[in-house]
Amino acid sequence: MQKSVQIMLALSLVVCSSNAAWAQQTAPKPAKTDKGSAYFNYSMAHIFADLAASSGNKSEYLNPAIDYYKNAIKADPSAGFMSTELSDLYVQAGLGNRAVTESEAALKVNPNDLSARRILGRIFARLIGDPQANRVREDMVRKAMDQYQKIADVEPKDVDAWVMLGRLSKVGQDNASSEKAYKKVLELDPDNEDALTGLAMSAAEAGDVTGAAAMLEKASLKNPNPRAMAQLAEMYEQMKDFKNAAKAWQKALDLSGGNPEIKRQLANNLVMSDQLDEAVRVYEELVEDEPKDLGSVLRLSQIYRQKKSFDKARDYAKKAKDLDSTNLDVRFNEVVLLEAEGKPLEAIALMKEMLTTTARKSYLPQEKTARISLLERLGVMHRNYEQFPEAIKNFEEIMTLDSNSSSLMQAQIVETYHQAKDYPKAEATVDEYLKKSPNDRRLLRLKGALLSEVGKAAQGAEMMTKLLDGKEDRETYLSIASIWEKGKNYGEMAKALDQAEKLSRTPDDIDSVTFMRGAMFEKQKNFDAAEAEFQKILKTDPNNAGALNYLGYMLVDKNVRVPEGFAMIQKALDQDPQNGAYLDSMGWAYYRMDKLDEAAKYLQMALEKTSKDPTVHDHMADVFFKQGKLKEAIGSWERSLSEWAVVAPSDKDEKEIAKVQKKLDGAKVRLTKESSARPKKN
Repeated sequence: MQKSVQIMLALSLVVCSSNAAWAQQTAPKPAKTDKGSAYFNYSMAHIFADLAASSGNKSEYLNPAIDYYKNAIKADPSAGFMSTELSDLYVQAGLGNRAVTESEAALKVNPNDLSARRILGRIFARLIGDPQANRVREDMVRKAMDQYQKIADVEPKDVDAWVMLGRLSKVGQDNASSEKAYKKVLELDPDNEDALTGLAMSAAEAGDVTGAAAMLEKASLKNPNPRAMAQLAEMYEQMKDFKNAAKAWQKALDLSGGNPEIKRQLANNLVMSDQLDEAVRVYEELVEDEPKDLGSVLRLSQIYRQKKSFDKARDYAKKAKDLDSTNLDVRFNEVVLLEAEGKPLEAIALMKEMLTTTARKSYLPQEKTARISLLERLGVMHRNYEQFPEAIKNFEEIMTLDSNSSSLMQAQIVETYHQAKDYPKAEATVDEYLKKSPNDRRLLRLKGALLSEVGKAAQGAEMMTKLLDGKEDRETYLSIASIWEKGKNYGEMAKALDQAEKLSRTPDDIDSVTFMRGAMFEKQKNFDAAEAEFQKILKTDPNNAGALNYLGYMLVDKNVRVPEGFAMIQKALDQDPQNGAYLDSMGWAYYRMDKLDEAAKYLQMALEKTSKDPTVHDHMADVFFKQGKLKEAIGSWERSLSEWAVVAPSDKDEKEIAKVQKKLDGAKVRLTKESSARPKKN
């Protein structure tokens, strides 16, 4: 090897003797291509570049490498990649300034020296990032773009120059110029992966996720590789097309040779696309390869919980605990498992134990974040199970722990009073908070909502309209729509939803607007239009639990296509087994199918979570009445009327109240008749 190096050095003295004046040539001549010389010099450049890298960039190797690159470029100026490699060599060796000086000198002699411009463009592009200041150096962006634009002016068909212009324009946040450059690339090379990917990213940012995915798919087909397939998979994820995302991750996995991280992404998308058995297989492979892979073990517990295979879910929960008994995610998984098993009190007790055992006099930032998260979840659990004072205590503790959380926790406290149907307390509390923070948008939205609850929808909408300032207008329009919904002014609600939709960018944003529009149509008794809206959501997101439950209940309540509605509700309940509204829907579906014991079971579970909902009590009474349990039915209808008496004015439904009263009166008459018809005991 040493002898070979000596030979190479000797050759370099001969070949490079005329290169000292590379940057001082006086007269540009038409470039002539000598492929043989270019190949020889390029090969030599590689050899010396490798030697320079392994020796710490010693000049005895570095200088010959640079000279050989220059000779190769001179022999074949059209080979732009060599200029790129030379500029990278300069930068890696810390000779960026030298490269700039030499290139600028060459351009003074010959402004059309594209090799020099490529070197300058590449070096400036490498200097765009400023790690210390964590910013983009706009001066370097402009300098790099200037070089590549001049290359494109001289060589309009230089694809690499147009690609770089597309990238640099994107970095400079000039999306229009970026798209223009990428489209120019596609004119020259219709299947160019860089241009297709760049345009796909721009399309995604503009909200055209479908178009973006189509371009990425075309790019990945041209040059299948793990990176391209991963980008395509992520785009499908944005579209909530988890099935195709899983297929793309599978291809990425095959191309990567079994990369574990890609395998985890595949498994996660299999879960999201409801391919649970296949997901289990992939996660079990991960655990088999790495038995201490806590994340995969924990995921298996969660999947089996979702499949309602609680024994297996507990087995994997135990394995996770054996791997790390102090891990909060592991312990929290037990809480969720207890909830899924219908053991809310045990779940709450375990959450309290977690908080007690992790209590400290002071907390590191990460510990504080974790504690706040647990306290908030416990507060929500208390609220969900109508333990309202305990929920408020949890939210107040968070405010004591972290003043930065005050706004959010104040909103949680107001919402807790709201759910407890203590409307005067909710309004008084939000007013108190607003005295200290009069511009808090979250609190103002709650105030507007509370005004609508007590029959002051116009006042609430006016308050929200004043918040339209271009900052969070989409959320504000949704709040306005919700207020008009409470006020039963569906014309104004529709206008607000239209404005919110115009500002929606992501599939989730669009779905939330569509959901509210579907609910609006349903309240107007326009059931066909309502179903059409919910079907739009389910077309893009088949597992959307809210849409599944709403549409399923609508079908069941109308007593049409009951099996179809039942299946939708079941799918929603599988995702959120402890949701009181979903449990009520399931109970009512069983009632429609005349399966009264099952109906009573689910309605009782719903009442444990939503005891203040008059409709659930009405449903329970209907079941009791049909079972012949008149006293129980009367008790449930009386409870329904008592809950109707305390609902917010905006939620009052006099027609429903009259129906309940009529059913109650009829049940009392029937009970009296049956009692008087029974033979008296001696």
